[in-house]
Amino acid sequence: LEATALSPDFREAVALRRDAPVPLPGDGDLLVRNRFVGINASDINYSAGRYDASVKPPFDVGFEGVGDVVALGLSASAHFSVGQAVAYIKAGSFAEYTVVPAKEAVPLPSVKPEFLTLMVSGATAYISLKELGELSEGRKVLVTAAAGGTGQFAVQLAKRAKCHVIGTCSSDEKGGFLKSIGCDRAINYKTENVESVLRKHYPEGVDVVYESVGGKMFDLAVNSLATKGRLIVIGFIAGYQSPTGLQPVKAEFLPAKLLKKSASIRGFFLNHYLSEYKMALKHLLEMYEKGELVCEVDLGDMSPEGKFIGLESVFRAVDYMYMGKNIGKIVVELPHSVNSKL
Repeated sequence: LEATALSPDFREAVALRRDAPVPLPGDGDLLVRNRFVGINASDINYSAGRYDASVKPPFDVGFEGVGDVVALGLSASAHFSVGQAVAYIKAGSFAEYTVVPAKEAVPLPSVKPEFLTLMVSGATAYISLKELGELSEGRKVLVTAAAGGTGQFAVQLAKRAKCHVIGTCSSDEKGGFLKSIGCDRAINYKTENVESVLRKHYPEGVDVVYESVGGKMFDLAVNSLATKGRLIVIGFIAGYQSPTGLQPVKAEFLPAKLLKKSASIRGFFLNHYLSEYKMALKHLLEMYEKGELVCEVDLGDMSPEGKFIGLESVFRAVDYMYMGKNIGKIVVELPHSVNSKL
């Protein structure tokens, strides 16, 4: 998949190329045949050109993949071999084959979509809460979009830190999922007033907010902070499809609100924390292997047109995310092509 124009409308920005040659790995590279690729809210920010103004279309899209090594360069063969399962984060994963520098590839015990949930979504929750959340026993943690790709990990990691966790979601089915992974109070914002629930049950406010929605939810979260509370901005998905990528917030009162509570707002962008990444991923993989972490994958089984299979279904998968239908991380399966070029 290639961005051929810059637009917050993914279908408008991105085209499927059927004639692309299989890329060749260099000396320190792996050629990975992708078996599963992850969908991220930021895919549409990337194809809208919001991350790097110097990048002009056409460019490859997709951030993360899991697959098998099918070819590799000489120096890469010191650490990897053909047939090995690997995961990676690199622009250009929405493709049948992606060249990945060996030093950036993560060896895996097998090719499973669950491992993909940890690469961006799990690592974002792990590192942001560790570095910025200052979690400790008994703290009240509010996770917005809690049943989504990264929210599911924020809930579980905050519970592991012995916090009391509140999660917002958009359906009772998602609320049930949240309870199953340890969330103490799931709030379905379609049927309950989030502000009233928080005011009634948490009059002192919440200590940490893991916030990825933006707009009105951001304002509500700021108002719900406890004294010395911390709000971590992970994203603002409510605005990504708009021309500016933002929904307005009531920021003019922000200095007064923060001062009154000695509260703080911290932004988190995974690329700035890559020094922590390997350690975080190692720990997440260990927890998953021991059965201590649920890695919920949504392959689109419940979507109107069925499972997300093949590159052409990436478009549907992005739409599905923005309709707020997913439980867990949205993943697209790329079956082994019978007429593979390799």
